[in-house]
Amino acid sequence: MLRVSALLPANHGQGTPFDTVVLEHDERRVRRKMLRLARGDEVLLDFPQTVTLDNASVLQLDDGRLVEVIAADELLYEIRARDAGHLLRLAWHIGNRHTPAQLEPGRILIKRDHVLKTMLEGLGATVANVSEPFFAEHGAYHSHSHGDAGHALLNRK
Repeated sequence: MLRVSALLPANHGQGTPFDTVVLEHDERRVRRKMLRLARGDEVLLDFPQTVTLDNASVLQLDDGRLVEVIAADELLYEIRARDAGHLLRLAWHIGNRHTPAQLEPGRILIKRDHVLKTMLEGLGATVANVSEPFFAEHGAYHSHSHGDAGHALLNRK
């Protein structure tokens, strides 16, 4: 079985990928996973720590071949507001519900959820169905383990 030996950034200069793997947002945050490539092959990804596979990043296989990571289109809501202050308040309500969100100037994207849509429309948002790749912000706790010696809750004096 082929294994992933390295994760390379986009524009890595190591050659042309022989295949692609198309993954949704939640599937791109991995430590150990069997990946099915677009042409049907399977490869094992097994890293010592959890990583985020960015769109256009490249997986190098143990035989040297390369696989490009493609962010899949997902069913999302595009949220727009009356003004910047209103958008900020909408973002607060979304975050208060621990909902992954992609924050951009002028809009917020979230995965479709009819309960959140009703809430946001009740708060005066314009909510539209869109289908595009999703790049939600990673929370503060996604960058390290809660048990790290440097964690704020463990460093109280």
